[in-house]
Amino acid sequence: MKEVMAVIRMNMISKTKIALADAGISSITARDCLGRGKGLVDLRLLKGAEKGYEEAISQLGQSQRLIPKRVLFIVVPDKMVEKTVKTIIKVNQTGKSGDGKIFVVPVLDSVRVRTGEKGNITLDD
Repeated sequence: MKEVMAVIRMNMISKTKIALADAGISSITARDCLGRGKGLVDLRLLKGAEKGYEEAISQLGQSQRLIPKRVLFIVVPDKMVEKTVKTIIKVNQTGKSGDGKIFVVPVLDSVRVRTGEKGNITLDD
């Protein structure tokens, strides 16, 4: 089993939840978060701003700000990883910076608290 962690735009959460449910993936956890990608920021300016140089800070403008995002955590059996990732991309891809990022990480086990069941039986099929 794998965890698919997707960072997406705040305004895309409803569309993404609906698309995942339509794809048979109903179990998700979502959290608000703040973040930014590397974008088109000149890293020399960023380093200067981190050191407190006013010139660098003024040239960066708003680009060093953290942007409100939503992070989704979805644990699925290995056979559903590709479907999950493709569904998230299909809904969230605009071709512009800020569309998001998806990470896929292994999960060793899953336990349903109510029954004590373990493994893939606890996940969406």
